[in-house]
Amino acid sequence: MRISTAPKLTAPRLAAAGASLAIAGTLLGVGLTSSATAATAAPAATAASHASTMSAPTAVKPTIVLVHGAWADNSSWNAVVEELQARGYTVDVPPNPLRGVTEDSAYLSDFLSTISGPIVLVGHSYGGFVITDAATGNPQVKALVYDDAFIPATGDSPGSLSSAKPGSCLAVADPSTVLNFVPNPASSSSDPDLYVKQSVFPGCFANGLPAREGAALAAEQQPLALNALSEPMTTAPAWQTIPSWDIIGTADHVIPPAEQLVMAHQAGAHITEIKAPHLSMISDPGAVSRVIIDAARATS
Repeated sequence: MRISTAPKLTAPRLAAAGASLAIAGTLLGVGLTSSATAATAAPAATAASHASTMSAPTAVKPTIVLVHGAWADNSSWNAVVEELQARGYTVDVPPNPLRGVTEDSAYLSDFLSTISGPIVLVGHSYGGFVITDAATGNPQVKALVYDDAFIPATGDSPGSLSSAKPGSCLAVADPSTVLNFVPNPASSSSDPDLYVKQSVFPGCFANGLPAREGAALAAEQQPLALNALSEPMTTAPAWQTIPSWDIIGTADHVIPPAEQLVMAHQAGAHITEIKAPHLSMISDPGAVSRVIIDAARATS
C-alpha cells in the first residue's frame, strides 16, 4: 500500500488532529502537620482533583456514515462496519435510492440531519456524487472519504466522468452489451432501470474476488435509474470546504485509477493507493477502514 498526500488545489479547513484526551493540572501533595491542617487540606486537594478532572475535554468520536454505490446495497459495507464498530465507532449505512444525484443526495441530507455530533461521510463509486452534494453546507460533516469513487465538481455527471478517461469496463460503444435495460412502471418509459449483465459483473467489478463471491454479487444487484447517469451535480462540491481522503484501488476496472487520481488532486484529497478492485471495501476492508479511521481522528 502506497500513501501520499496530493497537492492542495483548494484550501479546505483542517480539522484539529489527534484524538487523545489531555487532562490539565496535577494533583497537589499536601503535608499534614496537624489535625487542623489535615481537615482543611484534604477537602482542598479533593476539590482540586475533581475540578481538574471535570475541566478536561472529552473527545467525541464522529458517527461514520457509509454510502454505497450503483448496483449495490448496504451489505457491501458489512466487513468495514465490523472493523469500525470493533474500534468503538457508531456506524450508519443508509440505503442509497439510486434514482439520481438530486434525489439521492436529498435523501442522504435528510438522514444526516437526524444525527447529532460530528460526522465522517464515506462514499463508494457513484456514492461519491451523493456525499459530495449532500454534505454541502452541513457543518456537522467534518471529513469526506472517497473509496474508489467519483469526486465530482459542479456540472459533472456520472456519465461525463465515466467517458472522461478510457479504460472503464462499462465505457463501450453499445451499452446493451454490458447492461440490461428493464422498464420501471414507476418511472417514465425513457428512464428504465439498469443492471450490469451477470456475465460482465464479476470481471468488471469483482476482479480478484473469489468467483463464487463475484457471481453472488452479480445476482444481488440493485437497479440504477438510467437518468442518474446523465444528471449533473448543480451545487458547489463539499470538498471545497471539507477535508477529503481518497482510497484508490489500482486494479479498479470500473473507474480507471488514472481518472481517480485526477479527481483526487482536484479535490486536494489525502490519497491512499491499494492493490484492490473496484469493490475494495470487500476485498480489503482493513485498508479501507484504516483510512476512514485516519479521517475520523483528524476531526477529533
